[in-house]
Amino acid sequence: MTSKKSRLSMLDSLAAAGAPVSSPAPATPMMSSNRALRSARDAVDSHRVWDLEPHQIEDTRVHDRLDPNDIHDLRDAIEANGQTVPILVRRHPSEADRYLLVYGRRRLEAIRASDKVTKVRALVATLDDDAAVRAQISENMARRDLSFIEKALFAQELVENGFGNQSQVAEVLTVTKSSVSMAIAIAEAVGPDLIRAIGPAQGIGRPRWDALAKAIAASGTSQEGLIAIAQKEYDDFTMRAVNGTAEAEPADPSVLAFEAVFSAAGAAPAPQKPAKPAKARTLSQPLTVDGLRSATLRRTAKGVSLELPGGGFADWLEAEAQTLIEELHARWQSRGEE
Repeated sequence: MTSKKSRLSMLDSLAAAGAPVSSPAPATPMMSSNRALRSARDAVDSHRVWDLEPHQIEDTRVHDRLDPNDIHDLRDAIEANGQTVPILVRRHPSEADRYLLVYGRRRLEAIRASDKVTKVRALVATLDDDAAVRAQISENMARRDLSFIEKALFAQELVENGFGNQSQVAEVLTVTKSSVSMAIAIAEAVGPDLIRAIGPAQGIGRPRWDALAKAIAASGTSQEGLIAIAQKEYDDFTMRAVNGTAEAEPADPSVLAFEAVFSAAGAAPAPQKPAKPAKARTLSQPLTVDGLRSATLRRTAKGVSLELPGGGFADWLEAEAQTLIEELHARWQSRGEE
């Protein structure tokens, strides 16, 4: 029984598997509530954690990150402390002693790049293609460290690779279909080659990527030229790091690459329309769902507020507030184009 609890605890910690093993993320109860990861956990062989040869494992998944080769720090941590969190694999459907990666790419690549660590610690699950993709998606969404454009490119590739239509992808990503549609439209407009040249650009959200897509379309700037600009930013950042002059700059050169491309494409913030004078009196408007009152919208001289009774929906809204406000703001900005 102790061994089984230990294995389940290890699986629970896979939600934070993207962090280097030298600084593990705090444990979360995510596994107990996430169906895809819970299914993956239940499908794991109950015997033990396996020590596999790296060459036994194939990675045929849709890529969900723009910088999968950024594994040097993780390699050093594993060499110093060992691989504390196993990866998750499933058996190859037609080849004996071969496995397909479900998630844990960075740990796998770190060990492949190591001269000191020769075995990969892995949990082996019995999953079909659909369940494996859902587990991969859920693990990444649980970590919440993918940037907007990585998620957009991931959704686009899922649709193009036949995982499902936009509605099905939205269901698995636990977002709305409209947000998936807008994200894919931006990824298509910017182009996968330029996106990969820029990189993940953490902190750059949908409004600025959307502005870049529109600027490229309006200016007719060539993709090749913008890709060269992005690559030059990486080269310059590397040179400054080598020369010891990059201390005051952001740690993420992809943000610099985005800003350079943004500037070269002639992108500029959309002019803000003057705000209407706030009404002096308070207006209260009940909001209903299926005929039942579920919230109250209040408008005062200071602004607008939304009041919800406590409960599961309020908790969900609090967790998703940033994504929802960005989506609503984008819809507000595009209302004149519809």
